[in-house]
Amino acid sequence: MALRDGKGGWGGLERGLAKAYAIGVLVFLMAPLLVIVPLSFNAEPYFTFTSKMLSFDPDGFSLRWYADIVENPQWFEAIGNSLIIALASTFLATVLGTLAAIGLARSNMPFRDFFMALLISPLVVPIVIAAAGMYFFYSSVGLAQTHLGIILAHTSLGVPFVVITMTATLSGFDRNLIKAAGSLGADPVTAFYRVTLPLIAPGMISGALFAFAASFDEVVTVLFLGGPEQRTIPRQMWSGIREQISPTILAVATLLIVFSSLLLLAVEMLRRWHTPAAAKR
Repeated sequence: MALRDGKGGWGGLERGLAKAYAIGVLVFLMAPLLVIVPLSFNAEPYFTFTSKMLSFDPDGFSLRWYADIVENPQWFEAIGNSLIIALASTFLATVLGTLAAIGLARSNMPFRDFFMALLISPLVVPIVIAAAGMYFFYSSVGLAQTHLGIILAHTSLGVPFVVITMTATLSGFDRNLIKAAGSLGADPVTAFYRVTLPLIAPGMISGALFAFAASFDEVVTVLFLGGPEQRTIPRQMWSGIREQISPTILAVATLLIVFSSLLLLAVEMLRRWHTPAAAKR
């Protein structure tokens, strides 16, 4: 009986072991990330814990590397490029991915499985192969080493996230609402903006957040397509590791961890908002 209802005895032991295992896996996954945070406050230009840090001496900690992010023009330019490229590619990926998902959600869509596989193929194809192909194609049309070229490349990488999220959102959409809007005199455009868009907005925003994160953290296509003027945060971190070892990289990595955590929190809040009350119970 204890095993069946999970109360006391072996059932309670199994639940305790399951929780301990889950906590162990979480620590194993998070420890390499969390160790970066204290190192980013190191007063010395080292990637290791100094004796002053281990003894919690205030002189062993400093914000100098965070100040360097703002004072260093290369980092400042990289932040601006990352925001411009990520915002532009997110907008394009959200628009194109939403329109594609709406078309794929139709039951009479011809070659539906083929187009679905084609749209999500950037998630399957190794990024190095995709970046190399984009480099040869964009070079032939003059888009290599331009902001537009990287924006288009990141758009293609972000569309699958929007398509997958929007396809799941539209799977529970009641199309009778569109018919009802049409019966009341609304044209297709009005029905979309007044009926469809408000209902699918949470899924659209979730897909946009994933597309933004994918663009903001992407480095391979930038290495292939970007020039000196298209240096983003990930590429600046890559160059910093190869050319000069500076704890500023750790400070930027800490900020990226915080930023990514906020994005995941926003996605979870949107999921809870979009989940019907009956499903939550």
